[in-house]
Amino acid sequence: MLAWAVLLAVLPGAVTACAPATSAGGPSGDRATGTLRVWLFREVDNAPKAAVVAEAVAAFEKAHRGVRAEVTYIPVETRAQRIKAAFNDPRSAPDLIEYGNTDTAGYVRDGGLADVTADLAAWEDARDADPAAKRSVTVDGKLYGSPLFVGVRALYYRTDVFAELGLRPPRTLGELAATARRVHRERPGLYGLVVGGAYTYGALPFVWAHGGEIAEREGARSYAAAIDGPAAKRGIEAYTALFGDDNCPASRCARMTGNDTVQAFASGKAAMAIAGDFSHQAVERGEVKGVYAVVPLPGVREGRIAPAFAGGNNIGVLRSSAHRTLAVGLMKSLTGKRTQARLFDAMGFLPTYPDVRADAARERPFVEPFVRTLAAGARSVPASPAWAAIDAGQVLPTMLQEVASGRRGVDAAAASAARKMDDAFRNKAFRS
Repeated sequence: MLAWAVLLAVLPGAVTACAPATSAGGPSGDRATGTLRVWLFREVDNAPKAAVVAEAVAAFEKAHRGVRAEVTYIPVETRAQRIKAAFNDPRSAPDLIEYGNTDTAGYVRDGGLADVTADLAAWEDARDADPAAKRSVTVDGKLYGSPLFVGVRALYYRTDVFAELGLRPPRTLGELAATARRVHRERPGLYGLVVGGAYTYGALPFVWAHGGEIAEREGARSYAAAIDGPAAKRGIEAYTALFGDDNCPASRCARMTGNDTVQAFASGKAAMAIAGDFSHQAVERGEVKGVYAVVPLPGVREGRIAPAFAGGNNIGVLRSSAHRTLAVGLMKSLTGKRTQARLFDAMGFLPTYPDVRADAARERPFVEPFVRTLAAGARSVPASPAWAAIDAGQVLPTMLQEVASGRRGVDAAAASAARKMDDAFRNKAFRS
């Protein structure tokens, strides 16, 4: 995953340029032969992904005489510039692109993605996708692509440390905090729970578990910030309280990203971490191989699972494609159940279909806590083009870091973040 992703967790912001030329026009035709151009993200170890894609492409080409698919793997880091250029120049644009699920609304606003609602209406696989995955390609009730994989985070913990200290996996967020502090007290060389001030998707489950929201709908298409609501602030307080000398000192942890927290756990510096299914391979390569386990991140009450951010990637057809029908067909081949199952086997990408995920969990038990987390109800960020500016502007990390470092209280930091979010939703420059 982009993750892988990181991802994911990661996943970066969307293109925010003014609507390009393609927004005013549609495809120049619907040719039944020729070359389909496909842009997919390049992974750190891309060979397994490329092999699965090549298999799906070969089957598609065999079923469509006179058709060739040309796949290009682009760096995730430069995708924004390349895709923006493609939206503005249909002649050099691909027919299909892979994109992060937080990019959807921005790409739709920019006029780059084709509405494929009618194309997918009769596709059986599309009907079986889970609700979180469907929301990731939906804007104003219309579908602008097909989900490729989903990623969520859960709680990794050290089984050896827990056994030595007679601890059990925490069953509530309150118990999680108490366990983290006890571990650090008795093992001062370890973070109890490693947290990051720049780890938005590690913090959001605390907000959602306490009943808070990032933003709420305001009218048919707009949003208003809700991060400064009472419930959201309780979640912010619970997360930022974990930054301190009794667990994860702000001087070291306030600037940590999600990747940093995974690395701290994998290298044996932490007893617990909130990390994704896509982090499994990195942990397996680390110092804690064989002495860790994973459980869903608990909620406020025992028996509850904290809502996780549903990250992941999608594949969409560009509006400028001159091979629309073929492009939709190849999109189905690349995102269908068979290919997603193969991508899980090759890369660990979590399928977007519950039945395929269930098969994956039976084959590889480490997937089970993430499947349970998704089944409990994962969440996403606002489906607004403004999220790109909010994400790029580090609005939520700044808020977390201000509180964690003591520069501002929760009320003031959340109010400032809410003002910036509302400015973005209203397409204005951020106010301080």
